[in-house]
Amino acid sequence: MSRLYNFSAGPAILPEQVLVKAREEMLDWQGSGMSVMEMSHRGKEFMSIAAKAESDLRQLMAIPDNYKVLFLQGGASSQFAMIPMNLAVSKKQADYFNTGAWSKKAIAEAKRYCDVNVVWSGDSGNFSATPEEGDYQLNPDGAYVHYTPNETIGGVEFPYIPDCGNVPLVADMSSTILSRPIDVSRFGLIYAGAQKNIGPAGLTLVIIREDLISDAMDFTPSMFKYAIHAENDSMYNTPPTYAMYLAGLVFDSLLQQGGLQAMADINLRKASKLYAAIDGSSFYANPVEIKSRSWMNVPFTLADAELDKVFLQQAAAAGLVTLKGHRSVGGMRASIYNAMPEQGVDALIDFMQAFESQHA
Repeated sequence: MSRLYNFSAGPAILPEQVLVKAREEMLDWQGSGMSVMEMSHRGKEFMSIAAKAESDLRQLMAIPDNYKVLFLQGGASSQFAMIPMNLAVSKKQADYFNTGAWSKKAIAEAKRYCDVNVVWSGDSGNFSATPEEGDYQLNPDGAYVHYTPNETIGGVEFPYIPDCGNVPLVADMSSTILSRPIDVSRFGLIYAGAQKNIGPAGLTLVIIREDLISDAMDFTPSMFKYAIHAENDSMYNTPPTYAMYLAGLVFDSLLQQGGLQAMADINLRKASKLYAAIDGSSFYANPVEIKSRSWMNVPFTLADAELDKVFLQQAAAAGLVTLKGHRSVGGMRASIYNAMPEQGVDALIDFMQAFESQHA
């Protein structure tokens, strides 16, 4: 059976060459006589895997030397609590942008540990846009500013990095990390669940400026302290070893493909042609303001919602799967992360146009 074009929002499609490499090394990693899944996380074999993964990620993202890279567990959702527990110790107030479902979850969790000031909310506009630059007031004495550059569910993306002055900027980059170059020095902390552009579920990346690593709130569990993980090079406990290995293969593959600028060129082209197909049709529609459209997650609706089920069935028969929109939004959603080949987007567009000609 040939592989399908999987448009899942996460766990998402992985690069085929990475899966092939992992298959080749499944029983015996580079002559070690062991699978990576069987290795001690403190053995020389796995330590070399972890070191290369971090080195390649630092090269890909041009991560400055004064930032720590942590390979953690618990998903991005655990970071919703870890961030205020670690960053809001002396300054008890933090600013949050509310641009959709994941922002709302981050805000709700942070309220358990600090005073949250929602500086802008897209609630009244059904989360169809991001704020204009400067259309909000930040606290210059706050502990940090938190935002979600890309809302996976709603397909809403910031077209800029908020200017926070000297206040640390914290970003949930779960669905945009590695999709294009970013200036890491603009951020105090970046975090991302792996299951979109990095690798399989089970791994969470945290990139944190070293001066932000200090004592956490007194009641913080050891596993929720950045200082503990930083001091132990992400090996305080057994890390998600196989997920780290696969992430390392993804990092290496991206470097071989020309790095993040090469991915940005491809991703922009993929997104542009899909939005053009939607905008050029009276049968399909995208609910997001043009300036705030996501490169990674493209929601769209059909003119007649009664055709949704038929669309999904026929798309699956054509090898295009996991296109159903999130239950809170409805319609369709095509997630077109790094690993989605351009021909997959082309195949989706061809199917959409054929479906429209049959049912319009």
